[in-house]
Amino acid sequence: MPSHKSIEASKQMRRDPYDVLDVSRTSTDQEIKSAYRKLALKYHPDKNANDPVAADMFKEITFSYNILSDPDKRRQYDSAGFEAVESESQELELDLSSLGAVNTMFAAIFSKLGVPIKTTVSATVLEEALSGVVTIRPLLIGQSISRKVEKQCAHFYSVTITEDEAQDGFVCQVKSSDKSKFKLLHFDQEESGGLSLSLQEESAKTGKVTSAGMYFLGFPIYRLDQTVNSMAATKDPDTAFFRKLDGFEPCEITELKAGTHVFAVYGDNFFKSASYTVEAVCASPFKEEKENLRAVEAQILTKRVELLQFETEYKEVLAQFTEMTSKYAKEMQEIDELLKQRNEIHASYTTAPPMKRSSSKSRNRGYSNEATDFDQVRDKKSTARERNKKKKWFNIHLKVGKRKPC
Repeated sequence: MPSHKSIEASKQMRRDPYDVLDVSRTSTDQEIKSAYRKLALKYHPDKNANDPVAADMFKEITFSYNILSDPDKRRQYDSAGFEAVESESQELELDLSSLGAVNTMFAAIFSKLGVPIKTTVSATVLEEALSGVVTIRPLLIGQSISRKVEKQCAHFYSVTITEDEAQDGFVCQVKSSDKSKFKLLHFDQEESGGLSLSLQEESAKTGKVTSAGMYFLGFPIYRLDQTVNSMAATKDPDTAFFRKLDGFEPCEITELKAGTHVFAVYGDNFFKSASYTVEAVCASPFKEEKENLRAVEAQILTKRVELLQFETEYKEVLAQFTEMTSKYAKEMQEIDELLKQRNEIHASYTTAPPMKRSSSKSRNRGYSNEATDFDQVRDKKSTARERNKKKKWFNIHLKVGKRKPC
Protein backbone atom coordinates (compact mmCIF):
# COMPACT_ATOMS: atom_id res chain seq x y z
CA MET A 1 0.00 0.00 0.00
CA PRO A 2 1.52 3.40 -0.93
CA SER A 3 2.68 5.60 1.89
CA HIS A 4 1.35 9.04 2.66
CA LYS A 5 4.54 10.61 1.24
CA SER A 6 4.26 8.71 -2.05
CA ILE A 7 0.64 9.82 -2.44
CA GLU A 8 1.61 13.43 -1.79
CA ALA A 9 4.46 13.11 -4.29
CA SER A 10 2.14 11.75 -6.96
CA LYS A 11 -0.26 14.65 -6.36
CA GLN A 12 2.58 17.15 -6.79
CA MET A 13 3.52 15.50 -10.11
CA ARG A 14 0.07 16.04 -11.58
CA ARG A 15 0.05 18.29 -14.61
CA ASP A 16 -2.31 21.18 -15.10
CA PRO A 17 -5.48 19.84 -16.81
CA TYR A 18 -5.35 22.78 -19.22
CA ASP A 19 -1.82 21.79 -20.24
CA VAL A 20 -2.80 18.13 -20.58
CA LEU A 21 -5.64 18.97 -22.99
CA ASP A 22 -3.64 21.80 -24.62
CA VAL A 23 -6.35 24.40 -24.09
CA SER A 24 -6.37 27.83 -22.46
CA ARG A 25 -8.14 28.80 -19.25
CA THR A 26 -10.61 30.84 -21.29
CA SER A 27 -11.53 27.92 -23.57
CA THR A 28 -15.21 27.17 -24.05
CA ASP A 29 -16.81 23.88 -23.08
CA GLN A 30 -17.01 22.93 -26.73
CA GLU A 31 -13.29 23.61 -27.29
CA ILE A 32 -12.39 21.51 -24.24
CA LYS A 33 -14.60 18.65 -25.38
CA SER A 34 -13.18 18.73 -28.90
CA ALA A 35 -9.59 18.68 -27.59
CA TYR A 36 -10.41 15.77 -25.28
CA ARG A 37 -12.00 13.70 -28.05
CA LYS A 38 -8.96 14.05 -30.31
CA LEU A 39 -6.46 13.20 -27.56
CA ALA A 40 -8.56 10.34 -26.23
CA LEU A 41 -8.77 8.88 -29.71
CA LYS A 42 -5.00 9.21 -30.15
CA TYR A 43 -4.07 7.51 -26.87
CA HIS A 44 -6.98 5.06 -26.57
CA PRO A 45 -5.89 1.57 -25.37
CA ASP A 46 -7.42 -0.03 -28.48
CA LYS A 47 -4.92 1.81 -30.67
CA ASN A 48 -1.97 1.44 -28.29
CA ALA A 49 -1.98 -2.14 -27.07
CA ASN A 50 0.78 -3.01 -24.58
CA ASP A 51 1.95 0.62 -24.46
CA PRO A 52 2.11 1.71 -20.79
CA VAL A 53 3.01 5.29 -21.70
CA ALA A 54 -0.10 5.66 -23.86
CA ALA A 55 -2.20 4.03 -21.12
CA ASP A 56 -0.96 6.58 -18.56
CA MET A 57 -1.60 9.41 -21.00
CA PHE A 58 -5.14 8.18 -21.59
CA LYS A 59 -5.82 8.12 -17.84
CA GLU A 60 -4.36 11.61 -17.43
CA ILE A 61 -6.41 12.95 -20.33
CA THR A 62 -9.61 11.42 -18.95
CA PHE A 63 -8.89 12.69 -15.43
CA SER A 64 -8.22 16.22 -16.73
CA TYR A 65 -11.37 16.22 -18.84
CA ASN A 66 -13.49 15.05 -15.90
CA ILE A 67 -12.39 18.18 -14.06
CA LEU A 68 -12.72 20.72 -16.86
CA SER A 69 -15.98 19.34 -18.28
CA ASP A 70 -17.81 19.84 -14.97
CA PRO A 71 -18.54 23.56 -14.35
CA ASP A 72 -18.40 23.20 -10.56
CA LYS A 73 -15.17 21.19 -10.53
CA ARG A 74 -13.58 23.50 -13.06
CA ARG A 75 -14.45 26.51 -10.90
CA GLN A 76 -13.09 24.74 -7.80
CA TYR A 77 -9.86 23.84 -9.58
CA ASP A 78 -9.40 27.38 -10.92
CA SER A 79 -9.75 28.79 -7.40
CA ALA A 80 -7.87 26.23 -5.28
CA GLY A 81 -6.21 23.65 -7.53
CA PHE A 82 -6.32 19.87 -7.10
CA GLU A 83 -7.01 20.06 -3.38
CA ALA A 84 -10.50 21.38 -4.08
CA VAL A 85 -11.29 18.47 -6.40
CA GLU A 86 -12.18 15.08 -4.98
CA SER A 87 -10.37 12.73 -7.30
CA GLU A 88 -12.10 9.70 -5.77
CA SER A 89 -15.44 10.89 -7.09
CA GLN A 90 -14.33 11.13 -10.71
CA GLU A 91 -16.35 8.88 -12.98
CA LEU A 92 -14.68 7.16 -15.93
CA GLU A 93 -16.50 6.30 -19.13
CA LEU A 94 -16.22 2.68 -20.22
CA ASP A 95 -15.67 1.68 -23.83
CA LEU A 96 -17.73 -1.52 -23.95
CA SER A 97 -16.14 -2.58 -27.21
CA SER A 98 -12.77 -2.87 -25.45
CA LEU A 99 -14.12 -5.07 -22.63
CA GLY A 100 -14.08 -8.85 -22.68
CA ALA A 101 -17.25 -10.92 -22.44
CA VAL A 102 -16.85 -11.45 -18.68
CA ASN A 103 -16.31 -7.77 -17.88
CA THR A 104 -19.18 -6.78 -20.15
CA MET A 105 -21.43 -9.26 -18.33
CA PHE A 106 -20.46 -7.82 -14.94
CA ALA A 107 -21.11 -4.30 -16.23
CA ALA A 108 -24.54 -5.39 -17.48
CA ILE A 109 -25.38 -6.96 -14.10
CA PHE A 110 -24.37 -3.83 -12.20
CA SER A 111 -26.40 -1.70 -14.59
CA LYS A 112 -29.47 -3.91 -14.01
CA LEU A 113 -28.99 -3.47 -10.25
CA GLY A 114 -29.21 0.28 -10.68
CA VAL A 115 -25.50 1.13 -10.54
CA PRO A 116 -24.94 3.96 -13.05
CA ILE A 117 -22.27 3.04 -15.61
CA LYS A 118 -21.14 5.69 -18.05
CA THR A 119 -20.18 4.38 -21.46
CA THR A 120 -18.22 6.10 -24.20
CA VAL A 121 -18.40 5.79 -27.95
CA SER A 122 -16.16 3.05 -29.28
CA ALA A 123 -12.70 4.25 -30.31
CA THR A 124 -13.11 2.29 -33.54
CA VAL A 125 -16.22 4.27 -34.48
CA LEU A 126 -14.51 7.58 -33.66
CA GLU A 127 -11.41 6.64 -35.63
CA GLU A 128 -13.43 5.62 -38.71
CA ALA A 129 -15.38 8.89 -38.53
CA LEU A 130 -12.20 10.94 -38.17
CA SER A 131 -10.69 9.08 -41.10
CA GLY A 132 -13.78 9.76 -43.22
CA VAL A 133 -14.46 6.12 -44.07
CA VAL A 134 -17.99 5.85 -42.67
CA THR A 135 -21.13 5.44 -44.79
CA ILE A 136 -23.47 8.43 -44.50
CA ARG A 137 -27.14 8.20 -45.50
CA PRO A 138 -29.24 11.32 -46.26
CA LEU A 139 -32.03 12.19 -43.81
CA LEU A 140 -34.58 14.64 -45.19
CA ILE A 141 -36.41 17.23 -43.09
CA GLY A 142 -39.76 15.76 -42.06
CA GLN A 143 -38.57 12.21 -42.77
CA SER A 144 -38.24 9.34 -40.29
CA ILE A 145 -36.12 6.22 -40.71
CA SER A 146 -36.44 3.00 -38.65
CA ARG A 147 -33.48 0.63 -38.40
CA LYS A 148 -31.42 -1.62 -36.11
CA VAL A 149 -27.84 -0.79 -35.20
CA GLU A 150 -25.48 -3.40 -33.80
CA LYS A 151 -23.96 -2.96 -30.36
CA GLN A 152 -21.03 -0.52 -30.24
CA CYS A 153 -21.65 0.43 -33.89
CA ALA A 154 -23.13 3.57 -35.45
CA HIS A 155 -25.39 4.62 -38.32
CA PHE A 156 -24.51 8.03 -39.81
CA TYR A 157 -27.00 10.49 -41.34
CA SER A 158 -26.56 13.81 -43.12
CA VAL A 159 -29.18 16.54 -42.78
CA THR A 160 -29.15 19.64 -44.98
CA ILE A 161 -30.94 22.72 -43.62
CA THR A 162 -31.65 26.05 -45.36
CA GLU A 163 -31.18 29.55 -43.98
CA ASP A 164 -34.88 29.79 -43.07
CA GLU A 165 -34.85 26.39 -41.36
CA ALA A 166 -31.71 27.33 -39.43
CA GLN A 167 -33.40 30.55 -38.27
CA ASP A 168 -36.67 28.82 -37.32
CA GLY A 169 -34.85 26.05 -35.44
CA PHE A 170 -34.12 22.41 -36.01
CA VAL A 171 -34.69 19.22 -33.99
CA CYS A 172 -33.22 15.73 -34.40
CA GLN A 173 -34.90 13.01 -32.33
CA VAL A 174 -34.41 9.27 -31.87
CA LYS A 175 -36.85 6.89 -30.18
CA SER A 176 -36.79 3.17 -29.42
CA SER A 177 -40.04 1.30 -28.79
CA ASP A 178 -38.21 -1.73 -27.32
CA LYS A 179 -36.37 0.53 -24.84
CA SER A 180 -32.93 -0.03 -26.37
CA LYS A 181 -29.99 1.98 -25.08
CA PHE A 182 -28.34 4.26 -27.62
CA LYS A 183 -26.56 7.57 -28.06
CA LEU A 184 -27.46 10.38 -30.44
CA LEU A 185 -24.26 11.95 -31.80
CA HIS A 186 -23.46 15.12 -33.73
CA PHE A 187 -20.20 15.52 -35.68
CA ASP A 188 -18.29 18.52 -36.93
CA GLN A 189 -16.76 18.50 -40.39
CA GLU A 190 -12.95 18.67 -40.26
CA GLU A 191 -10.81 20.37 -42.91
CA SER A 192 -9.29 16.98 -43.66
CA GLY A 193 -12.73 15.71 -44.65
CA GLY A 194 -13.17 13.61 -41.52
CA LEU A 195 -15.70 13.93 -38.71
CA SER A 196 -15.00 14.78 -35.08
CA LEU A 197 -17.54 14.18 -32.32
CA SER A 198 -18.93 17.43 -30.94
CA LEU A 199 -22.15 16.51 -29.09
CA GLN A 200 -23.73 13.40 -27.65
CA GLU A 201 -27.00 12.69 -25.88
CA GLU A 202 -27.71 9.58 -23.84
CA SER A 203 -31.02 7.82 -24.33
CA ALA A 204 -33.40 7.96 -21.38
CA LYS A 205 -36.64 6.18 -20.53
CA THR A 206 -39.67 8.36 -21.21
CA GLY A 207 -42.83 6.36 -20.64
CA LYS A 208 -42.91 3.22 -22.78
CA VAL A 209 -39.94 4.20 -24.97
CA THR A 210 -36.34 5.38 -24.70
CA SER A 211 -35.53 8.63 -26.45
CA ALA A 212 -32.85 11.24 -27.04
CA GLY A 213 -33.02 14.54 -28.88
CA MET A 214 -30.95 17.54 -29.90
CA TYR A 215 -32.79 20.86 -30.04
CA PHE A 216 -31.26 23.81 -31.90
CA LEU A 217 -33.87 26.53 -31.37
CA GLY A 218 -31.78 29.71 -31.10
CA PHE A 219 -32.00 30.03 -27.33
CA PRO A 220 -30.33 28.06 -24.48
CA ILE A 221 -31.68 24.51 -24.25
CA TYR A 222 -30.94 22.34 -21.21
CA ARG A 223 -30.15 18.67 -20.87
CA LEU A 224 -30.63 16.52 -17.76
CA ASP A 225 -27.69 14.25 -16.99
CA GLN A 226 -29.30 11.65 -14.73
CA THR A 227 -25.98 10.06 -13.77
CA VAL A 228 -24.82 13.13 -11.83
CA ASN A 229 -24.58 12.21 -8.14
CA SER A 230 -26.56 9.05 -8.90
CA MET A 231 -24.27 6.84 -6.78
CA ALA A 232 -24.84 8.98 -3.70
CA ALA A 233 -28.54 9.26 -4.48
CA THR A 234 -29.04 5.48 -4.47
CA LYS A 235 -27.94 5.34 -0.84
CA ASP A 236 -30.38 7.97 0.44
CA PRO A 237 -33.85 8.82 -0.93
CA ASP A 238 -33.59 12.36 0.44
CA THR A 239 -30.33 12.89 -1.43
CA ALA A 240 -31.95 11.52 -4.59
CA PHE A 241 -34.67 14.17 -4.32
CA PHE A 242 -32.45 17.15 -3.59
CA ARG A 243 -29.86 16.15 -6.24
CA LYS A 244 -32.51 15.47 -8.89
CA LEU A 245 -31.81 18.69 -10.82
CA ASP A 246 -28.04 18.88 -10.33
CA GLY A 247 -27.46 17.48 -13.82
CA PHE A 248 -29.72 20.08 -15.47
CA GLU A 249 -27.14 21.98 -17.52
CA PRO A 250 -27.23 24.02 -20.75
CA CYS A 251 -26.30 22.33 -24.04
CA GLU A 252 -23.09 23.43 -25.70
CA ILE A 253 -24.71 24.41 -29.01
CA THR A 254 -27.96 26.37 -29.28
CA GLU A 255 -28.28 26.71 -33.05
CA LEU A 256 -26.99 25.25 -36.32
CA LYS A 257 -25.94 27.22 -39.35
CA ALA A 258 -27.35 26.53 -42.78
CA GLY A 259 -25.62 23.67 -44.55
CA THR A 260 -25.11 19.93 -44.14
CA HIS A 261 -24.77 18.42 -40.68
CA VAL A 262 -23.92 14.86 -39.69
CA PHE A 263 -25.71 12.93 -36.94
CA ALA A 264 -25.29 9.33 -35.86
CA VAL A 265 -27.16 6.75 -33.79
CA TYR A 266 -24.80 4.62 -31.70
CA GLY A 267 -25.90 1.23 -30.30
CA ASP A 268 -25.19 1.28 -26.57
CA ASN A 269 -26.73 -2.03 -25.47
CA PHE A 270 -24.42 -4.49 -23.74
CA PHE A 271 -25.17 -7.56 -25.85
CA LYS A 272 -27.87 -6.91 -28.46
CA SER A 273 -28.62 -4.55 -31.32
CA ALA A 274 -30.67 -1.40 -30.78
CA SER A 275 -33.92 -0.75 -32.63
CA TYR A 276 -34.66 2.92 -33.28
CA THR A 277 -36.48 5.53 -35.34
CA VAL A 278 -34.62 8.75 -36.22
CA GLU A 279 -36.42 11.90 -37.36
CA ALA A 280 -35.36 15.38 -38.52
CA VAL A 281 -37.87 18.19 -37.91
CA CYS A 282 -37.95 21.90 -38.69
CA ALA A 283 -39.26 23.85 -35.67
CA SER A 284 -41.19 26.40 -37.78
CA PRO A 285 -44.66 24.80 -37.19
CA PHE A 286 -43.94 24.42 -33.47
CA LYS A 287 -43.84 28.06 -32.27
CA GLU A 288 -46.11 27.35 -29.29
CA GLU A 289 -44.00 24.34 -28.29
CA LYS A 290 -40.84 26.49 -28.43
CA GLU A 291 -42.31 29.05 -26.04
CA ASN A 292 -43.63 26.33 -23.73
CA LEU A 293 -40.22 24.67 -23.64
CA ARG A 294 -38.50 27.93 -22.79
CA ALA A 295 -41.04 28.65 -20.02
CA VAL A 296 -40.88 25.15 -18.50
CA GLU A 297 -37.09 25.09 -18.43
CA ALA A 298 -37.07 28.51 -16.76
CA GLN A 299 -39.35 27.10 -14.07
CA ILE A 300 -37.04 24.09 -13.63
CA LEU A 301 -34.08 26.45 -13.12
CA THR A 302 -36.09 28.32 -10.49
CA LYS A 303 -36.93 25.04 -8.80
CA ARG A 304 -33.25 24.08 -8.72
CA VAL A 305 -32.47 27.25 -6.77
CA GLU A 306 -35.47 26.72 -4.48
CA LEU A 307 -34.34 23.16 -3.75
CA LEU A 308 -31.08 24.43 -2.27
CA GLN A 309 -32.97 26.58 0.23
CA PHE A 310 -35.59 23.91 0.88
CA GLU A 311 -32.86 21.30 1.55
CA THR A 312 -31.45 23.48 4.33
CA GLU A 313 -34.89 24.00 5.88
CA TYR A 314 -35.75 20.31 5.51
CA LYS A 315 -32.58 19.15 7.24
CA GLU A 316 -33.16 21.56 10.13
CA VAL A 317 -36.75 20.35 10.62
CA LEU A 318 -35.69 16.72 10.21
CA ALA A 319 -33.02 17.17 12.90
CA GLN A 320 -35.65 18.66 15.23
CA PHE A 321 -38.06 15.83 14.45
CA THR A 322 -35.37 13.23 15.17
CA GLU A 323 -34.57 14.96 18.45
CA MET A 324 -38.27 15.14 19.42
CA THR A 325 -38.81 11.48 18.53
CA SER A 326 -35.88 10.45 20.69
CA LYS A 327 -37.15 12.61 23.54
CA TYR A 328 -40.64 11.14 23.17
CA ALA A 329 -39.34 7.59 23.53
CA LYS A 330 -37.20 8.57 26.53
CA GLU A 331 -40.09 10.36 28.28
CA MET A 332 -42.43 7.42 27.67
CA GLN A 333 -39.91 5.00 29.18
CA GLU A 334 -39.41 7.19 32.26
CA ILE A 335 -43.17 7.58 32.81
CA ASP A 336 -43.76 3.81 32.55
CA GLU A 337 -40.98 3.19 35.06
CA LEU A 338 -42.42 5.71 37.55
CA LEU A 339 -45.91 4.19 37.27
CA LYS A 340 -44.44 0.75 37.86
CA GLN A 341 -42.67 1.95 41.00
CA ARG A 342 -45.92 3.56 42.20
CA ASN A 343 -47.86 0.29 41.76
CA GLU A 344 -45.18 -1.61 43.68
CA ILE A 345 -45.41 0.87 46.59
CA HIS A 346 -49.20 0.53 46.65
CA ALA A 347 -48.90 -3.25 46.76
CA SER A 348 -46.47 -3.10 49.70
CA TYR A 349 -49.21 -1.82 52.09
CA THR A 350 -50.28 -5.30 53.39
CA THR A 351 -49.46 -7.80 56.17
CA ALA A 352 -50.36 -10.84 54.07
CA PRO A 353 -47.54 -12.80 52.45
CA PRO A 354 -47.18 -12.12 48.78
CA MET A 355 -49.18 -14.45 46.59
CA LYS A 356 -47.49 -16.37 43.90
CA ARG A 357 -49.55 -16.32 40.84
CA SER A 358 -47.94 -19.47 39.45
CA SER A 359 -48.75 -21.62 42.58
CA SER A 360 -52.38 -20.47 42.63
CA LYS A 361 -52.72 -21.47 39.06
CA SER A 362 -51.26 -24.89 39.72
CA ARG A 363 -53.63 -25.36 42.67
CA ASN A 364 -56.60 -24.39 40.58
CA ARG A 365 -55.40 -26.74 37.92
CA GLY A 366 -55.10 -29.51 40.58
CA TYR A 367 -58.60 -28.87 41.90
CA SER A 368 -59.93 -29.08 38.40
CA ASN A 369 -58.19 -32.39 37.72
CA GLU A 370 -59.42 -33.87 41.03
CA ALA A 371 -63.00 -32.84 40.31
CA THR A 372 -62.82 -34.41 36.89
CA ASP A 373 -61.49 -37.70 38.29
CA PHE A 374 -64.20 -37.72 40.99
CA ASP A 375 -66.94 -37.22 38.41
CA GLN A 376 -65.56 -40.03 36.27
CA VAL A 377 -65.48 -42.48 39.27
CA ARG A 378 -68.99 -41.46 40.32
CA ASP A 379 -70.31 -42.02 36.83
CA LYS A 380 -68.68 -45.46 36.68
CA LYS A 381 -70.23 -46.49 40.06
CA SER A 382 -73.72 -45.32 39.10
CA THR A 383 -73.48 -47.21 35.85
CA ALA A 384 -72.43 -50.40 37.65
CA ARG A 385 -75.33 -50.12 40.12
CA GLU A 386 -77.82 -49.72 37.31
CA ARG A 387 -76.46 -52.83 35.59
CA ASN A 388 -76.72 -54.85 38.85
CA LYS A 389 -80.32 -53.75 39.38
CA LYS A 390 -81.30 -54.80 35.88
CA LYS A 391 -79.53 -58.11 36.28
CA LYS A 392 -81.33 -58.90 39.56
CA TRP A 393 -84.71 -57.92 38.08
CA PHE A 394 -84.07 -60.14 35.05
CA ASN A 395 -83.05 -63.15 37.20
CA ILE A 396 -86.14 -62.88 39.42
CA HIS A 397 -88.54 -62.81 36.48
CA LEU A 398 -86.65 -65.63 34.82
CA LYS A 399 -87.12 -67.89 37.87
CA VAL A 400 -90.79 -67.00 38.18
CA GLY A 401 -91.30 -67.86 34.56
CA LYS A 402 -89.78 -71.35 35.05
CA ARG A 403 -92.10 -72.44 38.00
CA LYS A 404 -94.47 -75.35 37.24
CA PRO A 405 -98.16 -74.58 37.30
CA CYS A 406 -100.12 -75.88 40.24
